[in-house]
Amino acid sequence: MATKEREKAAARRAAKHAGRPQWVTSCPDWADRLRSGRSIIQPPIFADQAQAALAIFKELRVVDLPGKPTFGECAEQWVFDFVAAIFGAYDAESGDQLIREFYLLISKKNTKSTIAAGIMLTAVILCWRNDEEHLILAPTKEVADNSFKPAAAMVRADDELADLFHVQDHIRTITHRVTKASLKVVAADTDTVSGKKSGRVLVDEHWLFGKQPKAEAMFMEALGGQVSRNEGWVIYLTTQSDEPPAGVFKDKLNYYRDVRDGKIIDPKSLGVLYEFPQDMIESKAYLEPANFYITNPNLGRSVSAEWLEDQLKKVQARTDGPFQQFLAKHLNVEIGLNLRSDRWAGADFWEEAEIVLTLDDLLRRCEVAVVGGDGGGLDDLLGQAVVGRETEAEHEKWVQSAPNSDEAFSRALTGRRWLAWFHAWAHKIALERRKEIAPRLLDFQREDCLTIVDRPGQDVQEFVDNVCRVRDAGLLPEKQGIGVDAAGIGDIVDELQARDFDIQKDVVAVSQGWRLTGAIKTTERKLAGGDLLVAKSGLMPWSVGNARTVQQGNAVSITKQASGTAKIDPLMALFDAVSLMAMNPVSAGRSFWETTV
Repeated sequence: MATKEREKAAARRAAKHAGRPQWVTSCPDWADRLRSGRSIIQPPIFADQAQAALAIFKELRVVDLPGKPTFGECAEQWVFDFVAAIFGAYDAESGDQLIREFYLLISKKNTKSTIAAGIMLTAVILCWRNDEEHLILAPTKEVADNSFKPAAAMVRADDELADLFHVQDHIRTITHRVTKASLKVVAADTDTVSGKKSGRVLVDEHWLFGKQPKAEAMFMEALGGQVSRNEGWVIYLTTQSDEPPAGVFKDKLNYYRDVRDGKIIDPKSLGVLYEFPQDMIESKAYLEPANFYITNPNLGRSVSAEWLEDQLKKVQARTDGPFQQFLAKHLNVEIGLNLRSDRWAGADFWEEAEIVLTLDDLLRRCEVAVVGGDGGGLDDLLGQAVVGRETEAEHEKWVQSAPNSDEAFSRALTGRRWLAWFHAWAHKIALERRKEIAPRLLDFQREDCLTIVDRPGQDVQEFVDNVCRVRDAGLLPEKQGIGVDAAGIGDIVDELQARDFDIQKDVVAVSQGWRLTGAIKTTERKLAGGDLLVAKSGLMPWSVGNARTVQQGNAVSITKQASGTAKIDPLMALFDAVSLMAMNPVSAGRSFWETTV
């Protein structure tokens, strides 16, 4: 019986979809389109539905502009294209919204919140359900006000709309007097959105939700009403983050890049991403005022080219917070490594040194390996780095892979390359105590480069498990193969002793502060010269980006004190390991990988 019911349901779906137009949500030539000033937004599926909505949207007044012009008088074509794509995806015959999710990434001051207000007010006017709730979710009260005030002003600026709607400023609600359909603007959390049954939802400043550890649960609660509403949709509006993307923002951004590029086929999701093509990022063409239009489609209207150029001149000499914020907010440049003026020199070469590398890969390719460790407090990270020196065979393979004889000769003269692999642990309590980094830690957990442990001691046990893997592979040196920060050595020493390590021989308490200068400079030289390859992960660029340097005469130090509350434990573990590898150790025995050949 169940099989027959499923077959009937499938037949009903097929009949319902028969004769529907075909559409795509990818835009693989988006880079060329942006350069040439063409639209990156697909035309509406149903032109008549789009025109009906645009007729309403264009009559709404933008009150904060001189003369209170309508959208039709002051908006650029891209705005109309976006509105048309949303409302033009509604199939009036079936009552289905064919594109259910929209994502707009656009630079600051391109009237994002005002457009949001206009779209949602248009949706309420067109809504055919009685008592239907439309929701704007904002991450903070300030952002909520930014979305509500223009919507309320649009109503009050039009006598017909003022008669049609009841505006309640104190609860940020606009209600249709006839249908009782409403627009509510809320500063979102799981409590404020609990029980919401909104069919149409707009999420403003999505990047800020990426910093909230409970954002995913909140969205599940807020979007639950769409299960029973085939005409529903959700729109995400955002600028770039002023930090490396994290949490729900990182997930959505990467997903919509893949949809846009055609890597993921999802006709129910449409991303409109105003960002620089990769070649313009690599060449830093985004710093040229002539290219500001790429991420600012409202340039010359709500965005002043002269103001952007002046601001860039003011902050360009600084590679700290203000410069990063300008790039992220006004040019939509994604922040990678936190390239401040006091950054560690190795940060400039880190991403070029990244390769896909597991611990097993390192053990297979290397003739000797050492282990570094740092951190481990309850609200801290325990960082681990394993650094290995490649075998002669691996070195020869690298030499032979050179594209020409000159390059091969140069590689032959180069010493054996070093490989570095990393992992970190965090106690569950750190997610509560350090809420500002909790989304990022959860990202690292999903990448499998960080483990969140439930109890004290579990992290140390797993740390030593990896040390044992190095030892059992025959790669640990006869002495001084494990280097750890002297301040956090106690628990690790106890666990090592329980696993039959000779503490006096195997473990080194690595001095920190200015005494680590040699390891720091060795690491940055190896990175710059291509002699140190590092495992690709989200953990290490974040840790590297957090590091701040302090010059002390000829010495340079990277300390937790200098870096503030930012986490650098995995990087410090790398320096601990490098300090041991720099002594040119020899393994205690043949590699496990060699003995099994």
